[in-house]
Amino acid sequence: MANSDPRTGDSVDKGQIEAVLQTETGGRALTGPAAVILFIIPLVWSLFQLWIASPLPYILEIGIFNSTEARSIHLAFATFLAFSAFPMIKGRHANKVPVYDWVLALAAAFASSYLFVFYDQLSTRPGAPITQDLIVALGGLVLLLEATRRALGLPLAIVAAVFIIYSVFGPYMPDVISHKGVSLNKLASHQWLGTEGVFGVALGVSTSFVFLFVLFGALLERAGAGNYFIKVAFAMLGHMRGGPAKAAVVSSGLSGVISGSSIANVVTTGTFTIPLMKRVGFPATKAGAVEVAASTNGQLTPPIMGAAAFLMVEYVGISYLEVIKHAILPALISYVALIYIVHLEACKLNMQGIERLNKPTLAQRMLTWVVLLIGLSVLTLAVYYGIGWMKTWLGEAAIWVLGPLLLLVYIALVAYSARFPALEEDDPDKDLTELPEVGPTVKTGLYYLVPVVVLVWCLTVERFSPQLSAFWATLFMIFIVVTQRPLQSYFRKHGRVLEEFRAGCADLAHSLATGARNMVGIGVATATAGIVVGTVTLTGIGLVMTEFVEFISGGNLLLMLIFTAIISLILGMGLPTTANYIVVSTLMAPVIVTLGAQNGLLVPLIAVHLFVFYFGILADDTPPVGLAAYAAAAISGADPIRTGIQGFTYDIRTAILPFMFIFNTQLLLIGLTGWFDLLITVFSAVTAMLVFSAATQGYWFTKTRMWETVLLLLITFTMFRPGFWWDMVYPPHENRPATEIYEYVETLPADKDLVLKASGMSLDGADVTKFMKLTIPGGDSAQQRVMDAGLELSPGEGGIMNVDFVGFDSPAEKAGIQFGWTIDAVQVENKRPPKELMFIPALLLLGLLAYGQLRRRSREAQPHAAT
Repeated sequence: MANSDPRTGDSVDKGQIEAVLQTETGGRALTGPAAVILFIIPLVWSLFQLWIASPLPYILEIGIFNSTEARSIHLAFATFLAFSAFPMIKGRHANKVPVYDWVLALAAAFASSYLFVFYDQLSTRPGAPITQDLIVALGGLVLLLEATRRALGLPLAIVAAVFIIYSVFGPYMPDVISHKGVSLNKLASHQWLGTEGVFGVALGVSTSFVFLFVLFGALLERAGAGNYFIKVAFAMLGHMRGGPAKAAVVSSGLSGVISGSSIANVVTTGTFTIPLMKRVGFPATKAGAVEVAASTNGQLTPPIMGAAAFLMVEYVGISYLEVIKHAILPALISYVALIYIVHLEACKLNMQGIERLNKPTLAQRMLTWVVLLIGLSVLTLAVYYGIGWMKTWLGEAAIWVLGPLLLLVYIALVAYSARFPALEEDDPDKDLTELPEVGPTVKTGLYYLVPVVVLVWCLTVERFSPQLSAFWATLFMIFIVVTQRPLQSYFRKHGRVLEEFRAGCADLAHSLATGARNMVGIGVATATAGIVVGTVTLTGIGLVMTEFVEFISGGNLLLMLIFTAIISLILGMGLPTTANYIVVSTLMAPVIVTLGAQNGLLVPLIAVHLFVFYFGILADDTPPVGLAAYAAAAISGADPIRTGIQGFTYDIRTAILPFMFIFNTQLLLIGLTGWFDLLITVFSAVTAMLVFSAATQGYWFTKTRMWETVLLLLITFTMFRPGFWWDMVYPPHENRPATEIYEYVETLPADKDLVLKASGMSLDGADVTKFMKLTIPGGDSAQQRVMDAGLELSPGEGGIMNVDFVGFDSPAEKAGIQFGWTIDAVQVENKRPPKELMFIPALLLLGLLAYGQLRRRSREAQPHAAT
């Protein structure tokens, strides 16, 4: 499948796709003993990760590793594979591993495992490394940078090297960012011999959570779930206008749940969807751009989210379930909007859908959806309450009943799937003139959903940790990979049960090895990004960044957000999404929160982290570097730069979302008061995104005029942020003298937030004034409730209150209030009509625009009809 690159005239084929994927899957195609070693090592790595995630070490009381030891071994595997699987120079030694690479791989593995091997000795000399420690630590840092360069390219290695240089040569830096500098002993102890740098939170998340989820995805893919999701999407959506493109969006979203990698999504789903989009009339550039936009958005889709969800758990300090809750609505409305964009493109090109074999009537389709909805609802309630009842009735013995019951459900679904023809891998060069029936296609792989249900159940109902939830889901997935072939052979009466069982075991071994190989880049990236995090804590550059960004933005929060978005995009062009997220969130998240508080806008930390994450993802299709765009262009034969530009125009809808949820946190499901509030939020957000899509595409019911586009953008803004206009008419709150604090607390329900304006001197000697949120517990009196929140106050002059005492580890201390500060004002909410009333004029205006466009479309169609 070779095409001509319009820029150079060179051949564009699968070799280029492999080159783009190199950063994710490994750079060498080996044979002989080297291939065996690079199969066994990843296999052992996966088994190690499964072991430390399981309860077996604690049951058998052997092989127990603490978190630092586990991180050390995890990085040892990653660095060994980085040197052995990736050549020093791309294109050289692609089929063999030279001796020096084996030596470097062993040296890197030893340096990485040093904390594990010498854990007891190191614990006796914290912060005082001996010569051996210093040599290993500094050598390890150099080897880690080289492993990063090989596996992920030069940009991340350069960023980490710059931060190391900054640590050592701080006194020689410009005054605005200078510091006293650190010694090599201090650098080695902080970055390599402790848990503040390389072996910090980021690598811990990679060790605990991310590996198992990536392995879970590799097992699903090997079992055939990826192909199943693509087939289901095409069967359900292929009959619509631009059906293959809509199916590409849905299948990429489903694949994102498995892989969490935009480039892998493009290559796995794009090899099938892009040629199909071209055959139904999409230009090559737009076909590639649709796949790019859909695949980059796959990383926004919970539960995996390109590993960032697990990092947010640690950095933000909230549960994994909370991260998913906050991320789900923006991800869903972003995908709905992309499907709508594809529909508008299909309307512009006057495309038609692909005919189904047995086309159902409208009544039949509606009945099918109603029956499906009712069936799923009944099944969900039966499972939820049925299992809850069994757990109550059986107590600790419930697992011995529910476990076999789950296996019976799986076997029954495999038996049911065997009644239908197996799904074959599609040939992307073959025309698709008819669509398969939805029913049989869906039924062939229902058992793939069982491990996903197990994962969601463990996370949401049992409230297990992400690590334990992923372990049980992965364990069940391992069982499926091994048994699905022999079971299907048995139920289809093919008589090759033993042969298929061997094939299932081979699939399992390859899945374990593939999952580990896919983790090399993430493992190395999180370790190297830890250098940046360690530098921030070592040098205090975080405080410097706050002052620097505040100076550049003039204290304007919007300008600072734009500045942060640009940094994320630029760094994301060369850094993997995970590393980009760690670097930018470490530097910029505290700055945004601090400046927001100084301007009276209390930005939740999760909103800032999602803001950074979104723009890091968008870098995957941002010219001139976007790797996902290059992968799609290699398949479509279009120009990569044009593909990237077109993909970014589709992704503008994703780019505005972070700005909206910073100023309207209801989009993250924060501050909702009930189900009605939730429905209004979902309705307004979806409507706003669809209207924005029409505005950016220049087409709704017909081609939009300039003034219509302006009005559509105005409606979008109003639906996303109704409070902007409402606050002009009805101020949301007023600042009252701090001496009224106790009067206001009397009216507050228990565990509600109190917003205070406080001022004082920070630890670095600067005068600070900012707003902060303080949770007030219940109590007998207002004074007691404030004291329980950690504050002891006394009246001052001019209506202020002096802070006489701040309780240790109290809500007041966590909010940032310090002894010696003053409370200048209490922010009291005003009673006002709901801001959602602004939706009424916005929807009326939208209705008028729709009426005008429909009339114009009718008039434009009349001459053609007459002709």
